[in-house]
Amino acid sequence: MTAEQQRLKVNAGKQVPLEQWGPYLSEREWGTVREDYSENGDAWNYFPFDHANGRAYKWGEDGLGGISDYFQNLCFSVALWNGKDKILKERLFGLGNYEGNHGEDVKELYYYLDNLPTHYYMQMLYKYPQQAFPYDDLINTNRHRSKLEPEYEILDTGIFKDDKYFDVFITYAKHSKTDIAIKIEVINRGKIPAPITVLPTLWFYNRWSYGGLETRPVLKEINEYTVKATHERLGDYYFYFGRPDDRFFTENETNTQKLFGKPNATGICVKDAINDAVVNNKNVEELRKSKQGTKFSPVYKTVVPAGGSKVFYLRLCDEMKSSPFANGFEQVFAQRKQEADEFYAAILPNNVSADRLLIQRQALAGLLWSKQYYHYDIERWISTGDGISPISYQRQHGRNHDWLHLKNQDIILMPDKWEYPWYAAWDLAFHCIPMALIDPVYAKHQLLLIMREWYMKPDGQLPAYEWNFGDVNPPVQALAALEVYRIEKRNTGAGDIDFLKRIFQKLIINFTWWINRKDPNGNNIFEGGFLGLDNIGVFNRSMQLQGQMELEQADGTSWMGMYALNMMDMAIEIAMNDPSFEDTATKFFEHFVLIAEALNELGMWNDEDKFYYDTLAMINASPIQLRIKSIVGLTSLFAVSIIETNVLQKLDDFQKRITWFEDYRKKNNKFWPNEERAEENKILLSLIPKERLVALLQRMLSETEFLSPGGIRALSKYHEKYPYSVNIEGTEYTIQYDPGDSTSNFYGGNSNWRGPVWMPINYLIIESISKYGDFYGDGLTIEYPTGSGNYLNLKQVAGKLIDRVASLFEIDAQNQRRLHGNYNWFYSKPENRDLILYFEYFHGDNGHGLGASHQSGWTSLIASLLTEQAQTKPGYKQEEKVVIDEEEEVAEEKGV
Repeated sequence: MTAEQQRLKVNAGKQVPLEQWGPYLSEREWGTVREDYSENGDAWNYFPFDHANGRAYKWGEDGLGGISDYFQNLCFSVALWNGKDKILKERLFGLGNYEGNHGEDVKELYYYLDNLPTHYYMQMLYKYPQQAFPYDDLINTNRHRSKLEPEYEILDTGIFKDDKYFDVFITYAKHSKTDIAIKIEVINRGKIPAPITVLPTLWFYNRWSYGGLETRPVLKEINEYTVKATHERLGDYYFYFGRPDDRFFTENETNTQKLFGKPNATGICVKDAINDAVVNNKNVEELRKSKQGTKFSPVYKTVVPAGGSKVFYLRLCDEMKSSPFANGFEQVFAQRKQEADEFYAAILPNNVSADRLLIQRQALAGLLWSKQYYHYDIERWISTGDGISPISYQRQHGRNHDWLHLKNQDIILMPDKWEYPWYAAWDLAFHCIPMALIDPVYAKHQLLLIMREWYMKPDGQLPAYEWNFGDVNPPVQALAALEVYRIEKRNTGAGDIDFLKRIFQKLIINFTWWINRKDPNGNNIFEGGFLGLDNIGVFNRSMQLQGQMELEQADGTSWMGMYALNMMDMAIEIAMNDPSFEDTATKFFEHFVLIAEALNELGMWNDEDKFYYDTLAMINASPIQLRIKSIVGLTSLFAVSIIETNVLQKLDDFQKRITWFEDYRKKNNKFWPNEERAEENKILLSLIPKERLVALLQRMLSETEFLSPGGIRALSKYHEKYPYSVNIEGTEYTIQYDPGDSTSNFYGGNSNWRGPVWMPINYLIIESISKYGDFYGDGLTIEYPTGSGNYLNLKQVAGKLIDRVASLFEIDAQNQRRLHGNYNWFYSKPENRDLILYFEYFHGDNGHGLGASHQSGWTSLIASLLTEQAQTKPGYKQEEKVVIDEEEEVAEEKGV
């Protein structure tokens, strides 16, 4: 057992399996719904980036490469100044929703290089230009670009030409849980010496302004190398640093004078006072006299030689140290790095290329860096103000007003800590699958957390995301729970039945909500609105339709078929240990049959096109099939399960009931879903008949339709030549294939995809095809690609699809990665060749990365796919099962 696995063992015994310190600091708090106290719900304009350096937040904090304790009482991050910028680089810059031609977008270069689940070792890289940061150029150029043009990125500005930039490596290595060594290394990639000011910054989250603390915390100078942090909840911490050029204390309070023309309650000591002192040489002497506050920075002014580097060490711990940087202090970084290498060597497969290991490790590092403290109490948000805007009637009856029970204050896996610094229910489910590879206990905790009463609505609805908690995401939590359970069981030899039981009970409540709220006609055809698939519909599927019309959704129905089958699988697994769950397995099986009947018999299948479509049902008129060839019609593939006959033999009641149900339906000429039996004592259950499965695969695996070089597209390329249009009560709606960002302004924001490759959908497709392949073996082969004359079994097809998805990330003979697209000139440099971004989605024709650039939440599923593929190949290393020895002593405080 590696040192990290021993630490994880300790955490597994906690009620919340988390370390006290981690990368829990957000990368963007400004422009979020929770900081929006406007009357019109315009979060981006109410709290813009221009306010962020001088305005205190109410619900959290943000910073550059930062850390905090798990209640974000005390925060640390790095600030920089190149001597030319108009503000300190304290946080990542990006465009608001109205500034970008394709919605909001971070405009910085940063990379998550490494992390451990306990965060005993973490490293990220930030690339800082030596010229003035092109804020205005990025804003103005993007604002004037059309939807038909690509986004204008920082690498387009020329600011990184001639290598005039710094690589800033921020590394954390823990001596123990509450003793953190910090290393900031600045490398000058340019050809001439360049100046830089480095400001390691420590501050308190401002709870005192809103009645959250009885006593205002304080950072107080002990000596010229030490600051003491005192907080009523956190206790005392000590911040150690080398000899600085300056030391500045201020207060984490809003500069009301600058922003709103009102006198500052704390005089010159406001949030941006250090910024003004360093950048504008303002109030320098006054700040030097201050010896305490709630925000503090030692200031290091240096010149880094061409090609050279400068290193700064710091330490944050809860003990007074007489020699905090004694000889050997820096060795902790090498030790923790070695422990990280040992941990991933034990976790990741040994029979893949070095580049694929790099892809996996950085994906998992990004997943871990994306843990964030999330604090939001809807009732308090609605009923109180922020000290700037008064309580408004509009907010009391506006966004999320019916989610008053929602009181979140937890560490949660975020989709992207800049572009999506808030959780989304279905994103989180996907995040937990790769998390199970490295920390299954935390993965289980996250899935259970979203089901808790301070998240789930009393009626069973799960919160979607803070922009509209009432939106509906696909119900993938049951699938994720099963995947997490199976991954842990495979890796440790023991399945956590108690976890399955706990989440199963909550999922029943959510399943019931779907049945009661999203099947209005009681015919097992489901609605759900956009279901996360924003731009693949001809119109906004969440909009209220005119007249007596209802949209019956093929994907909504398929998702529910998958949900029912997942619940059946879960109940069967539990019933093998607890027979009282056996009849519940029967209940979900029967519901699956009824949903399969609705999908296949009630007008969603088009026999001419051999495809499933959404249907517009109308009173006194024939229904209209919306003949859009999109992943809506492919979701029917996801509902597939294999039951071993030896399992059935142990579940007498379940076997008897499904046999009776089958006999009854067949005798009465009623629909029966695809059920096949193999010689290997397996039973296949699937949502669709075998001949329809083959027809869907033929279309999906065609390179003129869904199959792209990098995976399965969201919308068929067929619609590039043949856009689809439909006239509904005098309004013409049209959709066409766009391989990149949508050219339509209909949806706005960053929800702009039509044809790109989307990792979570590709994951589900590959997993489903693989499961079909497990059952059929060589008994079912199909052309891959369609029309090639090359026939493969479905297991082989799944492997080929993994290779296509992996090709988005892999480096080629020219030292280029497809996802970097037009920026491979930059990433081909020796210092950049191993830097990988995990985009939200990928161009449907060339594989270039699009959308959020650090969506290492669900895009980290690439690590799961590569691991699964490796496990089926010769030479795979099967680690010895880790059996937890309760008597084994772990040196917890020393972290070994």
